[in-house]
Amino acid sequence: MKKLGNTSLKTSPIIFGGNVFGWTVNEKDSFDLLDRILDMGINHIDSADVYSRWADGNSGGESERILGNYFQKRGKPDNLIIATKVGSSMQQGGDKNISRQHILKAVEDSLQRLKTDHIDLYYTHWDDNKTPVEETLGAYEQLIKEGKVRYIGASNLSADRLKESIDAAQNNNLPKYEVFQPEYSLAQREKFENGIREICMENNLGVASYFSLASGFLTGKYESIDDVKGTDREMFLKDYFDDRGKKILTALKDISEQRNLPQAAIALRWIMQRPGITAPIASVSKKEHLKSFEHAMKLELSDEEMSILNMASE
Repeated sequence: MKKLGNTSLKTSPIIFGGNVFGWTVNEKDSFDLLDRILDMGINHIDSADVYSRWADGNSGGESERILGNYFQKRGKPDNLIIATKVGSSMQQGGDKNISRQHILKAVEDSLQRLKTDHIDLYYTHWDDNKTPVEETLGAYEQLIKEGKVRYIGASNLSADRLKESIDAAQNNNLPKYEVFQPEYSLAQREKFENGIREICMENNLGVASYFSLASGFLTGKYESIDDVKGTDREMFLKDYFDDRGKKILTALKDISEQRNLPQAAIALRWIMQRPGITAPIASVSKKEHLKSFEHAMKLELSDEEMSILNMASE
């Protein structure tokens, strides 16, 4: 278990991404997945109010609703960390919103769907680039005082807005972001490593990376752009199949064959051993794919293997 920044929360080495609940996994299969996840010792589920509005027939809130139904039926383990987010629009094409008014309304909706009286970790999902950071943090201050939120985090903020938020919290005695959630993987290093990581490490923020398997690119399931053409994965994966992407896949494949382990396990373990990272977020739609998580939590990559992956993904 790893401590999340300055919080009292201790997370499993991998966080399960709840975006699949109500999207690629129906409620019954989500319950089966959750049973297995908890049996494995994974105690941290990451969701958002907007998951998964983009799917046909969905309006948002599906993931939180399934989690709430699960807790109502099975009970909520004492050490389970439920993280969810606010700020994305619940309407197609709508504006992002982290105003005080929006946060105070959205949290009530999330609590109702999750069937709980508090959220362990509440994230600013996206910046709206207009709300003063003091207003956003002031809304969180009220929620923390009311016991509805334990800790706050941020995702997708620019380095400047993250630093501004940390300074505002310190100067105005407001709650501080304790966890940051960046996009980070072998396929996408720049967004986190180019400034954000230093801010997180200087302020002892926990870091939970998302898109840790680059939407499936790093699993080895797709070998060329032809494998994803015409699928719902094409928009996420089409830019990865360049010379750098091929180098990454080759390095992953070589290590995975030598280790006799899935490429996904190697890709996740690489993140787990990188400086500044607390735990990667990853999701699966089928229970058998959780084997990669088990392997990743048990193995240790050598300095040479880390160097090979670092060089391939530069």
